[in-house]
Amino acid sequence: MPIEIEFSPHSLLKIEILKLHSFNLSKEIVEDVIRFPDKIEAGYKDRLIAQRNLDDTHVLRVVYEIKQEKNLIITVYPGRRSRYEKD
Repeated sequence: MPIEIEFSPHSLLKIEILKLHSFNLSKEIVEDVIRFPDKIEAGYKDRLIAQRNLDDTHVLRVVYEIKQEKNLIITVYPGRRSRYEKD
């Protein structure tokens, strides 16, 4: 059974803000990063950060929490691969 994914109001706002900056991102893409990440790191306050390559120079990072039977997405942000792929 697939784990339910819920979006926080902040994460939905972040997706819309990124679209205004010509960074087309959908909820489906974010869910895909959670389900099939290239890498997962420990984050602040027991949160997890799922990361997936977007192109040759960028990654998408999704900060989320595991709450009972669902994953709660806190925020999403793009980043430069050179910053996050040091290992």
